[in-house]
Amino acid sequence: MSTIDDLPPLRQVIADHALSARKSLGQNFLLDLNLTAKIARQAGDLTACDVLEIGPGPGGLTRGLLSEGARHVLAIEKDIRCLPALKQIAAAFPGRLDVINADALELDPLAHLAPPIRVVANLPYNVGTELLIRWLTPKDWPPFWQSLTLMFQREVAERIVAKPGSKAYGRLALLAQWRSEAQIVMHLPPGAFTPPPKVSSAVVHLTALPEPRFPANPRILEQVVAKAFNQRRKMLRAALKGLAPDIEDRLTQAGIKPTDRAETVGLEQFCALARLMES
Repeated sequence: MSTIDDLPPLRQVIADHALSARKSLGQNFLLDLNLTAKIARQAGDLTACDVLEIGPGPGGLTRGLLSEGARHVLAIEKDIRCLPALKQIAAAFPGRLDVINADALELDPLAHLAPPIRVVANLPYNVGTELLIRWLTPKDWPPFWQSLTLMFQREVAERIVAKPGSKAYGRLALLAQWRSEAQIVMHLPPGAFTPPPKVSSAVVHLTALPEPRFPANPRILEQVVAKAFNQRRKMLRAALKGLAPDIEDRLTQAGIKPTDRAETVGLEQFCALARLMES
């Protein structure tokens, strides 16, 4: 039953428009409108913000964002079948929702948005991680977004917030935590979705920092981290030996034991190593 606006319940919307979820598009629809409104609230006060939403599907989260007062929502939807349902929402919230039928990986949305901008999305599983990495690694920092409030498979969410020494700790944690404050703010069971996925989901909220936590050249830091974790079971003196002939000395100068493995090394030490590699 719809409890956040005067539009039909999502289950009826899906039936009316024959919107069966497609695995090829990474679709799993969230039908509980009270839950979508709760996710929207995790993004904070949206009344003075433009919101970018990727993969709105039948519009459950879109309705939550608009009902919670978002100034303007730009929804990027690849599936043409969903457009009539989203058009219905736009009519119910005049002037506050624009929908673009496009692939989010190929579209630059900034021409359609005005700062401050927040990103809120139940990301399609097949593009979620790639989009996150793009948003975390822009050419210039601070980025176009103030915050990201994103739903992922629980395993991916745990990788974003992981700490050194855990199995989930790796490149994604370092990228996220170098330039943002990241935390898991909600957990959702498979039964919350239609069709139910095989895994649990979680919502991660990332707030952009004004500057990275520690100074480092982004390109060199990414190179060091990627090489370190590509062979995460190797000692770093072996995993990074191709970067410099004196890599053991540089590791030691950065406060890292050459016999350490990548999963035990903290962000500050990786940044120190990146600075040494640059010099």
